[in-house]
Amino acid sequence: MCTLKRLAEKGIITEEMKACAEAEGVEAEYIREGIAKGHIVICKNKKNKVTKPCAIGKGLRTKVNVNIGTSKDRLSVEEELKKLEIAIKYGTDTVMDLSTGGELDEIRKLIRENCPVPLGTVPIYQAAIEAVEKHHKSIVEMTVSEIFKVIEKQAEDGIDFMTVHCGVTKQSLERLKNKERILGIVSRGGSFIAEWMIYNNKENPLYEYFDELLEIAYNYDITLSLGDGIRPGCIADATDGGQIQELIILGELTLRAWDKGVQVMIEGPGHVPLDQIEANVKLEKKLCHGAPFYVLGPLPTDIAPGYDHLVGAIGGAIAGAAGADFLCYLTPAEHLRLPTIEDVKEGLIASKIAAHIADLVKGIKGAWEWDLEMAKARARLDWEAQIELSIDPEKARRYRIEGGISQSKACTMCGPYCAIKIFESAYKFLKGKDFSLNDSKS
Repeated sequence: MCTLKRLAEKGIITEEMKACAEAEGVEAEYIREGIAKGHIVICKNKKNKVTKPCAIGKGLRTKVNVNIGTSKDRLSVEEELKKLEIAIKYGTDTVMDLSTGGELDEIRKLIRENCPVPLGTVPIYQAAIEAVEKHHKSIVEMTVSEIFKVIEKQAEDGIDFMTVHCGVTKQSLERLKNKERILGIVSRGGSFIAEWMIYNNKENPLYEYFDELLEIAYNYDITLSLGDGIRPGCIADATDGGQIQELIILGELTLRAWDKGVQVMIEGPGHVPLDQIEANVKLEKKLCHGAPFYVLGPLPTDIAPGYDHLVGAIGGAIAGAAGADFLCYLTPAEHLRLPTIEDVKEGLIASKIAAHIADLVKGIKGAWEWDLEMAKARARLDWEAQIELSIDPEKARRYRIEGGISQSKACTMCGPYCAIKIFESAYKFLKGKDFSLNDSKS
């Protein structure tokens, strides 16, 4: 079996490529060429026949991912399925199952069965949890074979893309020793691997046995999302030696993956000051040879618990405009608790707004036209059109109804003093008047 990357390299345009091209409003050849070069990925496990393929990368609409999943403290599978339903309803491009509580295989299968968009996971979570709960040992005692057994099991279950923290190596950890970080490692998967490495005094198995990982990815045509296990957890730690060393390693692994016909994307930093975001995107594109960039946020400040979906949207808009291809949403619950169903919606909408703002800068087909239609509807005071053109029509309609309908056709904030209405009236007379400076009176 050939992977999509191998087929693209041979000049073959597949049905997935055609479907993605139609969704993006580009030629199928553009998608094929991007996949061949590694600048575009299509997340789709070869076992899936119903998953809607999703193309991520250069020249395409900025995509958004939603994370769902149980925890040890909240084990409601029904609630996670409702979150999935909401995420699909409001237009997520992909979903990741990050469950850490309950029967993980069954939860993943249920989410897979109900998820029409590409589904991702972080396999090291399950490997670590099973080491503790099924094999009655510690995380540091899990074996390499147990880790790879979980990866293959998830691939067999139809997962489309996987976050694998291959860049947490002895070399990159050495960088953390030489510079004091405030928050050390904040990636859960990265911390599992770092602890295992330090305790066992061994290299990261996902790095040491990267060829075996590529073999699994090739067999199922899974996109590997090379995780940022040493990403900064606060803006003071951003763009340091550990983060950059990991990125260099991921760039080297990208070439190895492409050589084996495996698609990859690169995960980017979490907390980054505003003035460093563009530089981080350009650095990833350079060091990782143009591979698609998947960013968490980024968050340009640390002081907004309860509002981190807004912080992430600010960072995401700037990252997307600078060339990031894929935004992982944040919810208002980030850093505080497992998100609720409403948190999922709020986080997704915020990230979709950020993605659209980025697409306006990128010149993505349809982005500018959408804003132009909204502007025309506002000029006409066409409220129904404004609502339908909103990124969240339900909320726009609710606000319009709750505010009451002004007798002057405007909103209840301005009423008869609506600037649009006043200028519209004045403009009728403006056409026949000459307001040159020579006619002005002192």
